[in-house]
Amino acid sequence: MKTCWPVHLTFKGKTDHMMITWLLLVSLVCKSTQDGNGQENGVLQCEPENLTLSSSGQMIMLTWTENDPSCSAVHDVLVYELVVLKPDYPIPLTGEVSVMPDQIGSSHSWSWMSPFALECFSHSVRIRSRYNKQTSPWKQEHIHPGMENLKKPGVYPKDGLFEVGSNFTFCCILQAGESFNSSPSIKGLGSSESRQISNQTYALTVHLTEVSKNTCTNVFCTSPDHGACAYIGYPPQDKDLQCETQDLQSVECYWTVGRHSAVSFKSPTVYHLLGRQCRDRGDGSEIRGCKIEVEKHSGERNWTLTAENKLGKVELLDRADLIKRVHMFAPKAMMASTINARNVTLEWEWTVQHYSTLNIRCQVNISHGETHTIREYFGVGLKFTILNNLIPYWNYNLTVRCATTHHLWKWSDWSTTVNFHTRGDVPDALDVWWQAVGDKIIILWKMPLANQSHGIIKDYRVTCEKSGSRGKEPQHTTVYNNDSLTLSLDRTEEYIVTVTARNENGSSSPSTITIPSCSPVTERTERANGFGIVRSGGSFNLSWSPSPAASCGYIVDWCPTVGHCKVEWLKVAPNQTSARIFSKNFTDGVRYLISVYACTQGAPVLLNRLEDYVRETRIKDGLFKSLKWKQQNSDVEVYWDHINQREQSAFIQGYVLYWSEKDSNENFLVSTVNPEDTSLTATNLHISNYKFKVVAQTAVGECGTTYITATLNPLTDNMVKPVLISLVAVFGVLSLITILCYKHWTCIKQKVYPPVPEPVLTWPTSLDANKFHPLHVDHEAEVLDVSELRYDSVPVVEGYVIEDGKPLASTQTPGGYYNQPLKKSTPPLLTSLTTDTPASSFRSVFCNPSYNLLMQTGEQQSSPGPCLQEGTSLEGSFSEYQPQSNTQTLNFFDTTDEPERMSCVSTYILLPKST
Repeated sequence: MKTCWPVHLTFKGKTDHMMITWLLLVSLVCKSTQDGNGQENGVLQCEPENLTLSSSGQMIMLTWTENDPSCSAVHDVLVYELVVLKPDYPIPLTGEVSVMPDQIGSSHSWSWMSPFALECFSHSVRIRSRYNKQTSPWKQEHIHPGMENLKKPGVYPKDGLFEVGSNFTFCCILQAGESFNSSPSIKGLGSSESRQISNQTYALTVHLTEVSKNTCTNVFCTSPDHGACAYIGYPPQDKDLQCETQDLQSVECYWTVGRHSAVSFKSPTVYHLLGRQCRDRGDGSEIRGCKIEVEKHSGERNWTLTAENKLGKVELLDRADLIKRVHMFAPKAMMASTINARNVTLEWEWTVQHYSTLNIRCQVNISHGETHTIREYFGVGLKFTILNNLIPYWNYNLTVRCATTHHLWKWSDWSTTVNFHTRGDVPDALDVWWQAVGDKIIILWKMPLANQSHGIIKDYRVTCEKSGSRGKEPQHTTVYNNDSLTLSLDRTEEYIVTVTARNENGSSSPSTITIPSCSPVTERTERANGFGIVRSGGSFNLSWSPSPAASCGYIVDWCPTVGHCKVEWLKVAPNQTSARIFSKNFTDGVRYLISVYACTQGAPVLLNRLEDYVRETRIKDGLFKSLKWKQQNSDVEVYWDHINQREQSAFIQGYVLYWSEKDSNENFLVSTVNPEDTSLTATNLHISNYKFKVVAQTAVGECGTTYITATLNPLTDNMVKPVLISLVAVFGVLSLITILCYKHWTCIKQKVYPPVPEPVLTWPTSLDANKFHPLHVDHEAEVLDVSELRYDSVPVVEGYVIEDGKPLASTQTPGGYYNQPLKKSTPPLLTSLTTDTPASSFRSVFCNPSYNLLMQTGEQQSSPGPCLQEGTSLEGSFSEYQPQSNTQTLNFFDTTDEPERMSCVSTYILLPKST
């Protein structure tokens, strides 16, 4: 494009020659301009003016304006071209800024972020304008001469702020002659890369992996003394914005601070709520807050919070209606105005006037001892309430908090605590039970707790009367500072016992219990099916089936099975069939008797009983104190006494007998699962020494180990003892019989062998008493030594020898006692008596008080009776004495009537001697 400015000349009074000269000059000017701009471009007169170059960190900023009047002729886009230059390091970056015609004459700016710190080397910026292929001349502006030129070694930039996880390039300026360490070890920095960018300057690109702790991270190339302090942290990461109001005139927003930036001392985070900067209400915690005043309004709106530091910015948004987010202040001026035994009036005040129109709900926290109870109350502008059902004579601590009823957002903080003490009242009814110990009845009651006595207990009154004995004066007993009373009652009768407690305000309601009789007629026991017990952490969990007899609930009592104890009990509601019982007196290894009763209108009914341990423990060794053994052939029976329950700290489920020979490691065993057994037998043992061990089997393992040793004897040795025992027993029995016979011989002799009187022979007076000859028996027979035969003269009446007018031929022996003939051999026949009188038929009867002796002549024989032959002596040949049952008779008189018979004993036949 050719450019030529027109020139208007006016000639006055000149010649034509002068006009030609001026035309030539104008042509030369146009030709000169065309030669200066070339064929393609012309010179643009609209160029940048008032250049200003500044820097911030690593950023270069350039500002300028256009003041030339020629710029007003621009009717299209005017473009500015910018180039950043540095010595020995061309930067292939060209920036452009487009200016619209309406922006010409105003201020323009351009910025550029350098990859290096500006201190690393000097920078300069060139700028020119371009319009319709016409450009203005370049204008150049310099900035920062660079530390390399100033001969200051070190690492740049210094005190830089960087984000964790980013990469950054530091420049190292070395001293003259100093060598570069291409891989320095810097704590807190990751991998690094380096390159040389000038004679004394190197670029070090590192990965920032860790936040700066305490202050900053020192970055160096050759020596820490010539390093740079780098602050490495995070941009803001706040979250969870929530906004609310407490006074309905301002908004308070709270949020959670995310990961700590770690550079707050270098670049603190700045917060803005709705564009207004917040005063930092943070106390170092994770929750931050901001409060600003707002106009009262209703409806939802957006609440915006921004958090910003030099590393970044985050924006949080919450949409809410403040009317539905009222977080009330805590009640003030708490006071208990009216205090009674079982109720109190509680009052408070509000510090915000707007609360009087709100529908409020308040919670009252009632604390006494370790108990905390919360009650709720409602009302518009609520600021007082009445608390009922309090414990008389009791200390209370109260606090209150409130919130809106319809849109419960948050509860207020708890108010200050109000303390008060209720007035006293009569004690609560006592919990009464009974226990039978022998023939005594112990009435028990639980001492009222502090929250049951309602004052100081003075005494207890116990009243006892027979059931059904109306009109009779009951027995009254006053008990001081005790929880039981022992009564001596007739156990065949049923009694009604009433117990009351008394304090300064009066007596409690009476507690009544019926003591059942012990007679079998009135004793009632109902078995409860499904009764179960489970041990649980030092206590018992009980369960049982419902009983129709339980009109007023159930009673569970427990007591150790061994030793004297005071029963403990627990009462259960009628609709419950389970209970957990616990006592501070529970002891491991102690067996307890647990009973469940049905509470009735009369006497309690026993449903079930069970024994158990809270925890079973190992039984101590040496349980079998009476352990003994006995050998039975090749077996050994080990036995012991019944185990006393006092020595059992666990249920015994059986016993095991172990044995082994001496110097042998081989063990044998035999066991039983019956806990009532008291012996075990080891079989098929050898003649040797054995060691026996007896243990009890329990749920906690084998316990109560007891040892005993035994030496087995041969079987022949085992017979010695029974034989000796038998001999001693026989000797003892015989000795006892001998002693008894000796002491009672007279009686035995009288009973077994009564004394025999001496025989008396009475002869008739008509006979010659001196003409008798002795009788002889078999000469080989044993001679019997017999006494003399005495006789007296008696008259003969009608052929019979009589005495005092009575026949003497009669049996004198006791009835049923007869001399029996010897059946094995027949003795010789008794011959007729030889006398000096003429031979004639001679009959006579011998009278003997003990024997009836009947004799016959030689011609007569009676077989098989004992007889004496003539010519024989009295020495009889009888092997033994034989009683006889048939009486043999000798007829001495020839009469028609049969004479009386006489019994005869052969050994006692006495004949008169001849003179």
